[in-house]
Amino acid sequence: MHAIEPFYRWRDEYIASEDPRSPFFERIYSEFEFTDAIYDHLIHPQWDNIESTTLFIKILMADYEEGYAIIELIGEWNDLLYNDIMFLKRNIIDELVHEGINKYILIGENVLNFHYSDDSYYEEWFEDVEDGWICFLNFREHVLHDFAEANIDYYLVSGGQLNDLSWRTYSPQNLFEKVKGMVQLRIGG
Repeated sequence: MHAIEPFYRWRDEYIASEDPRSPFFERIYSEFEFTDAIYDHLIHPQWDNIESTTLFIKILMADYEEGYAIIELIGEWNDLLYNDIMFLKRNIIDELVHEGINKYILIGENVLNFHYSDDSYYEEWFEDVEDGWICFLNFREHVLHDFAEANIDYYLVSGGQLNDLSWRTYSPQNLFEKVKGMVQLRIGG
């Protein structure tokens, strides 16, 4: 897992550590020192620690005018043992919501498993976005199945074309527009 880097081609458009409105403002990264691990697997030092032991993220884009954020994830989403949704919601999402972000694209191709606890933080997040939405992009089928089994999919949009989108070929704005179009078709807005 140490070789899996967060997507970096959009760094000329956005860097979370240089954004004063980002939860990671002024964070300093090492290219050589591996300090975080998921279980016994070191992860690349460019991933951001959200205080979870199993889930790490990278904010690839936050556009405050359009009100969207694109967040890449890696690890195991484990609400049952580690309450990962609480860390994600309290440490990242709450700050972004406060800054006016109400549309979220979460990229989950590197999320290996999901373990359910309850839906209270998902429900709160859903209520926080009001006219916005939460979209899961390129999550593994078994992970989406586990979210659906727990009825978490009520709070987000996922699957179908959103599960097989070559997102790296888009600019952040073009990806947002593409996903927004698909989401609006689904939610009827």
